[in-house]
Amino acid sequence: MYGIIDCDNCYVSCERVFRPDLKDKPVVVLSNNDGCVVARSNEAKKMGIKAGTPYYQLAQLFPQQKIAVFSSNYELYGELTSRVVQIIRQEAPAYFRYSIDECFVYLKGMEHLDLKRWGERLHQRVKQSVGMPVSIGIAPNKTLAKMASYFAKRYPGYRHCCLIDSDMKRIKALQLFPIGEVWGIGHRYAARLLSMGVNTAYDFASLNESWIRATFNNIVILRTWKELNGEDCVPNEEMTKKKSICTSRSFNGMITDIGSLRTHVDNYAARCAEKLRKQGSVASIIGVFLHTNAFREDLPQYWNFQETRLTTPTSSTIEIVKTANGLLEKLYLPGYHYKKAGVIVMGVGPNSPVQPDLFDFNAEQFEKMKRLDAVIDRINKLNGTETVVLGSQQYTSKDGKGKAEIFANAIKHDFKSKNPTTRWSDIIVLK
Repeated sequence: MYGIIDCDNCYVSCERVFRPDLKDKPVVVLSNNDGCVVARSNEAKKMGIKAGTPYYQLAQLFPQQKIAVFSSNYELYGELTSRVVQIIRQEAPAYFRYSIDECFVYLKGMEHLDLKRWGERLHQRVKQSVGMPVSIGIAPNKTLAKMASYFAKRYPGYRHCCLIDSDMKRIKALQLFPIGEVWGIGHRYAARLLSMGVNTAYDFASLNESWIRATFNNIVILRTWKELNGEDCVPNEEMTKKKSICTSRSFNGMITDIGSLRTHVDNYAARCAEKLRKQGSVASIIGVFLHTNAFREDLPQYWNFQETRLTTPTSSTIEIVKTANGLLEKLYLPGYHYKKAGVIVMGVGPNSPVQPDLFDFNAEQFEKMKRLDAVIDRINKLNGTETVVLGSQQYTSKDGKGKAEIFANAIKHDFKSKNPTTRWSDIIVLK
């Protein structure tokens, strides 16, 4: 049996841990640069606030409504959800984290237990220890477990845990489940299936396997069909490590000079390197893209992408940032107003063994960079993200008095909450 533990309205729930006064009140969390709504409390959803609503429109669409607004604070969200995972580790024989707010567990050897009661107790422990509400789905495979968590989250009668452990429960769940919500069925395939009269997961599971193969020619769709019919066929290793990593954002305003662009690109490259090390991987291909604002038809438009293959795969921040810088030099053209850039690392593989370049490899330098990255990662973990960064990741701005100030992050977050669990400067003060 598999289970999935899903943090309810994750970003909002993290903000409420240190703001209990916001319970039962509408809360929204904004995207990077405070652009649009990416997370909503149940109260905000009932008001009619849609995901993707631009922040500036909230006051126009919901006048006289008091809505708590927060900038994205991934340091806080990552730390609190890590605490949830630590509890899960103690309660389940095996686990693998699927995303920031979801964690799969493998319940082998626990079939003799009352798994429904186990899930209810796990919810209670996480709520008491971390303050985060979670929903738990348990089933014979991962797709059905995701389906069970959907019901656990939406129907209070399940007491935060839904168990699918028989064919009768499976068929009933399939009949009630919209095809567009099935894990593994994207929006494009969902629209195609709806046009064919396939409205529920049960309709899809009832189709013939040979028809599925001939119509879609897609291994993910076939696996989804098999799992809905009770088989267990989604490999764990395909879910734990990403095959490519992309970090990108729209800028706060538009940028014309390469110096400011370089700061953003260096930050994105550094984050890609950190993510590689976190999952124990290295990358052999680095790519950078850059483009203008397509909505500004009054300005000249430009879009371009460049990539390069490394002679020796790496996860070194310095090497990846250096490579991204070289690509940016090739991409940049003066005279344009740039709105977005991004860094993509591809050709991702395990960090051991690494095949070095025969003619251009310095083993001593390679080990030195590994030790340096390990030390920086540890400092940033203990003292808060971006405590130590490369000099090129910082950007300089002038305050109102003409004094130069240096910042480590060029992202707008006017409504960002504090980080009382990771930064001494933000620790809660009791009066």
